[in-house]
Amino acid sequence: MSRLVVVSNRVPVPTEKRPPQGGLAVAVLSALETRGGLWFGWNGKIAEDKSVVRTRYGNVEFATTALSRRDYDDYYRGFSNRVMWPLLHARLERMDYRRSYENGYRRVNQYLASALVPLLRPDDTIWIHDYHLIPLGLELRRAGCRQRIGFFLHTPFPPSDVFRALPHYRSLLMEFGAYDLVGLQTDVDLRGFINSVHYGVPGAKVSMKSVQIGSAPTGVAVFPISIDVDDVAATAAKGRKSSSGRRLLASLSGSDLVMGVDRLDYTKGLVPRFRAFERLLETRPAVRRKVVCLQIAQPSRGDVPGYQQMRRALDAAAGEINGRFAEYDWVPLRYLHKGFSHATILGFLSLARVGLVTPLRDGMNLVAKEFVAAQRPEDPGVLVLSELAGAARELDAAIIVNPYDLDDVADGLAKAIDMPVEERRRRWSAMMKVLRRNDIHRWRRRFLEALEDTRASRIQTLAPSATVGALANVAGPGRQP
Repeated sequence: MSRLVVVSNRVPVPTEKRPPQGGLAVAVLSALETRGGLWFGWNGKIAEDKSVVRTRYGNVEFATTALSRRDYDDYYRGFSNRVMWPLLHARLERMDYRRSYENGYRRVNQYLASALVPLLRPDDTIWIHDYHLIPLGLELRRAGCRQRIGFFLHTPFPPSDVFRALPHYRSLLMEFGAYDLVGLQTDVDLRGFINSVHYGVPGAKVSMKSVQIGSAPTGVAVFPISIDVDDVAATAAKGRKSSSGRRLLASLSGSDLVMGVDRLDYTKGLVPRFRAFERLLETRPAVRRKVVCLQIAQPSRGDVPGYQQMRRALDAAAGEINGRFAEYDWVPLRYLHKGFSHATILGFLSLARVGLVTPLRDGMNLVAKEFVAAQRPEDPGVLVLSELAGAARELDAAIIVNPYDLDDVADGLAKAIDMPVEERRRRWSAMMKVLRRNDIHRWRRRFLEALEDTRASRIQTLAPSATVGALANVAGPGRQP
């Protein structure tokens, strides 16, 4: 079995005192430990010294590097956060393209490739993650890498007409041709990607299983990411019994808990969510004093001006709602802009009668899956889920709502609050079957097995060197050292 090399924008280096947290980190680390492996990427630091630092944790080696201030501003804050993130979530009004950002994006991908190549072995399997690193595969091919390379996109992929709004979009699409396999979250994302290649790359050949950009095919497939169900359930049980869990339960004074947990991000639809809860209180006076909504918005990208504006909008909306409906002994909306440990979050979710997950667009949304796994089987809560989250493609036993329709979300909340326990158990059992059938470990195994199969097919079609030659002239206008 070949060694696995994982590449991601940020590398969560664990220690004995700080073991890996979160489903993805645990799953990737498990795969690395099984095969022996290397995890490479940015360490989150900004420094002019970009030397690669190597450490070990068990059977896994971590290799990390810093970004210079210029690279951080152009590659991360600029192209990744102000261009790619809104583009992939179909929020073009938020896109702030600048040529300097694209130059930085390609410059950093070139640098990361040059730093990774000396660490590679000839038979490695390389797995690259997310939109920050789309050009990395071709940069590795240019550097002479002939290893199998797979890419997984954790965000949505927009319709082709939306993707075309990106200046020089054709260059980015062509860079996908350097990969043996491209994985996406849902069939909607798959169609968006295939159509973008079909209409955007002259001469490309496409099917529902592959795209051929250059001289050899690249496999494409859907791999919906998931969670470690048993670990989430066990952690939630501990969190429920912790001091934080007991304090939250006592503070509710018998009210039902409606719970939302998100990063502070405009894609999560937090202001419309607040207004939908307000609509519930307006139209159904009977629920007042019987429910409390707790929204945790964990800090994210605080140095980006748009996020600061969004925080002010949330503060204002929460104040207005509580000003209208609060009593001296009951506050309907609790809004916390702070982080909590994963165990505490899962404990809170396990106490909720309703999980409110209403993003305006989301690749998957693992909070929805964690809410389900965190529930107590004898008295489970109800998931109210946006139809625009990737998770809705699997968790169809949730109450599915349109986050742009405040009345629809309010109706979904009312239905969830009033739902009898028998129906709650039936819906929960159906969703748990889905989660157990496709957990985070199966996601990882399916992708790596498909990468092995696709690579074998690609080699039979044409040697990888021909693909590199066919793509050799692909470069955006900002391809600079």
